[in-house]
Amino acid sequence: MQYQISGKQIDIGSALQTHVKEEMGDVVAKYAERPTDANVIFSKSAHEFVCEATVHLSTGLTAQAKAHATEIYAAFDSCNAKMEKQLRRYKRRLKDHHRERAQPVELMEASSYILASSEDTDGSEPESLQPMIIAEMETKIPSISVGEAVMQMELQEAPVLVFRNEGNNAVNVVYRRDDGNIGWIDPSSLKA
Repeated sequence: MQYQISGKQIDIGSALQTHVKEEMGDVVAKYAERPTDANVIFSKSAHEFVCEATVHLSTGLTAQAKAHATEIYAAFDSCNAKMEKQLRRYKRRLKDHHRERAQPVELMEASSYILASSEDTDGSEPESLQPMIIAEMETKIPSISVGEAVMQMELQEAPVLVFRNEGNNAVNVVYRRDDGNIGWIDPSSLKA
């Protein structure tokens, strides 16, 4: 497994990098099959250290965890514990969903944009109806089943996930509803 361990505007030493590789390696090896790479980013927010970890599996699933603490090692240990809990919780589901999968998940390239908010305090009309794009990125859209999409969304702790449904090859969306349930949008089922 390949590790990318970095700090945002903070210097991380080789001792911390060694600690991260050993501890995260133990957790990932215990609960995940065929991990490909892990990204661990340390940053500082006010008086706390923040650790964000992302582990990519060869099946196409991604697990993410984030933790805060006043000490950098404590932030990592807390983040690693969250990652272990996620992987342990979903181990059975990961095995069940991917037992029949002979090929890795197919990914499709797509563009992702962040639009500026249109909060006008004076109530005036905007100059243009075109939204202001403040960030443009590339993203990957996985080709997976609905169950795998729900699991991927929960692993990432994301509010929404866009995916290509393996059943009908159409682009679908799963999202977390306000009542705590999962919503599924399947435009292909509306064809008459």
